Amino acid sequence: MCKAKLRMPLLVALALVAWPVVTPAQATGHWVKGTKFAPLSEPAEEYWSATANGKFYLFGGSPVRTGDKAVLPGRVIEYDPATDKFTSKKQMPRPSEHMTLAEAGGKIFLFGGLSTEHPGETTPGNFYLKDSWQYDPANDSWKAVAPMPEPRQAGAAVEVGGKIYVIGGDSLVAGAPNPPKPDDIIVVGTNEVYDPATNEWATKRAMPTPRNHEAIGAVAGKIYVIGGRITNANVGNMVSSGVDSVEEYDPATDRWRALNKMPTPRSGVGWGTYQGMIYVLGGETRDYHEDAIMRDMEAFNPATNEWFRLPPMVTARHGVNVAVLGNRLHAIGGHVAFDGTGEHEADTGVHEVYEFGSSN
Repeated sequence: MCKAKLRMPLLVALALVAWPVVTPAQATGHWVKGTKFAPLSEPAEEYWSATANGKFYLFGGSPVRTGDKAVLPGRVIEYDPATDKFTSKKQMPRPSEHMTLAEAGGKIFLFGGLSTEHPGETTPGNFYLKDSWQYDPANDSWKAVAPMPEPRQAGAAVEVGGKIYVIGGDSLVAGAPNPPKPDDIIVVGTNEVYDPATNEWATKRAMPTPRNHEAIGAVAGKIYVIGGRITNANVGNMVSSGVDSVEEYDPATDRWRALNKMPTPRSGVGWGTYQGMIYVLGGETRDYHEDAIMRDMEAFNPATNEWFRLPPMVTARHGVNVAVLGNRLHAIGGHVAFDGTGEHEADTGVHEVYEFGSSN
């Protein structure tokens, strides 16, 4: 009994050390209270987003149903923090969902996704795209660029050294029809790099842990892929699993390595990078115990390979859109029910803001 009593404080201490609560200076901050920020003008599940030139852009959204028809909206919405306003912009040339996005040189690039087999059809399908587009926010204009080598959806992308690395997602089994049958879909670790200067693609070493719906960030010239979903594209079955894996990719050496796991396994998260830290918010998970959406906000410091738990979002959600604008992190929209349940009634326009630089 005496040994058990001595052991308990040690176990508690180890538990507290495992995931630090005290954060480094660049991670401290607070959720802004008492100030109402503009809600997302057209709430929807499955927006995909990127920042450019100090503004935030949301693309797509889940199908809008009218009677027995459903249409992919192809929306483009701009948020300007200077005016705290959302503005509709020119629609996507080919409405789609689950695209992979990244900014480079002030322009936003969209890769792949899911759409109808033929442009203009009213009922969304499960057709895998390899389309690539460049959106110029300054001119509110679109142009097609070199397509991806293979169709893909629900991956993640980030710019390093002027090039965009498109990593993970899910695709089609070799030789499968498009649109595929459920058994023709495979989760991939594919790592392809697009060079906007030459409009060309190159294939790099694949990610060790194939996954989709993951977070991504770039710090000091290296890429970090965080969390996501393995074995299946759909979180609503008992086949896929949310993961806590963190893997670092070095474009200079074309090498991968595993780093410390994130505190909370999940997919369908929002993410952003600020002063060398990668922030991961919200998400969802399913197991035999629960179907859950999350409030969690966790920060990863690649320089020290450490994770920190921060004050959570007020509103639990998956598919939250995250933008770091100035010294603020904006958590916008999302879905407040698990895996699309609740239909559009569960889409939220809530706009919560975390301000860096203060612990109060």
